[in-house]
Amino acid sequence: MDSIDLEVLKTSAGWIAAGRRCELITVIKTWGSSPRPIGATLAICEDGTVIGSVSGGCIEDDLIARVRNEGIHRTTPEIVSYGITADEAHRFGLPCGGTIELSIEPLSSRSRIDELLARLERHELVQRRVDLHTGEVELSKAAPGTQLQVSEQAMVTIHGPRWRLLVIGAGQLSRFLAQIATAMDYHVIVCDPREEYRAGWHVDGVELVHDMPDDIVLAMQLDRRSAVVALTHDPKLDDLALMEALKSEAFYVGAIGSRKNNAKRRERLLEFDLTPEQLARLHGPIGLYIGSKTPSEIAISILAEMTAIKNGVPTDMIVPHAAAPTTPGDAVCVVESGAV
Repeated sequence: MDSIDLEVLKTSAGWIAAGRRCELITVIKTWGSSPRPIGATLAICEDGTVIGSVSGGCIEDDLIARVRNEGIHRTTPEIVSYGITADEAHRFGLPCGGTIELSIEPLSSRSRIDELLARLERHELVQRRVDLHTGEVELSKAAPGTQLQVSEQAMVTIHGPRWRLLVIGAGQLSRFLAQIATAMDYHVIVCDPREEYRAGWHVDGVELVHDMPDDIVLAMQLDRRSAVVALTHDPKLDDLALMEALKSEAFYVGAIGSRKNNAKRRERLLEFDLTPEQLARLHGPIGLYIGSKTPSEIAISILAEMTAIKNGVPTDMIVPHAAAPTTPGDAVCVVESGAV
């Protein structure tokens, strides 16, 4: 499963290869309650077909109508705005008078979309610079943390696995977690040294490795765009990896299990050289409290908590499973092939 931005690029590449006129639309600035974030993309073909999204659908309708009525004739990028006036905000369904500024870039072979996709296949973080006067494109390696930038001369967009997720354990839950996280633009690595768990485990676009989890944690050099989720229930696999992850800059470190099992885990980890402050970063029981029971629901719960932490949601607005009222279901956890 590809992220929506990757689907936009792949579809655009197909249209270009088929000799069809198409444009790439990117959200470059927002005011008020814009429905889509900066960097969101949409591609539109000469017949009005679209892939991706830059609004809740209202602006897409206008873009489609313009293409069907007028065709695609741009030869260089153009910056356009929607929702500047109250009437336009009402017309395009922008809440609270929101405004969106878009870049509309005509695509062709010189847009270097194929080259960009090849670099993304190698899991590179790529900076794409578009000259707004000529349409010329330059590709280069992007530094972690680089953001979209627009000047009078050029627009610079960032493409690639901006976020990384290491999942420890190749089970059913990790399959759902990996599928959803991939669609959310994470580069997902699933680690499990147990051959019987890896056999038959596969998710498109996800790297499956057999090394010991703590070795993988060290090799990844986790930064503030990295997350680690331990799902094996096996202290021999989880504990050392969690210890190393909690020492890193990873924005999220979590482990599955009941309150009782997580309390025991914290006692074990304190026997290593972790500080109380480092241990306090561990999320467990993992995920937001949504009454989840099935593997797919638990995966959503975990990613919801990760997303809240990633986006800086205040802790008093987050209700993690660990803080939920004790219920008979508190001890429920996913059991896979005898793991408890």
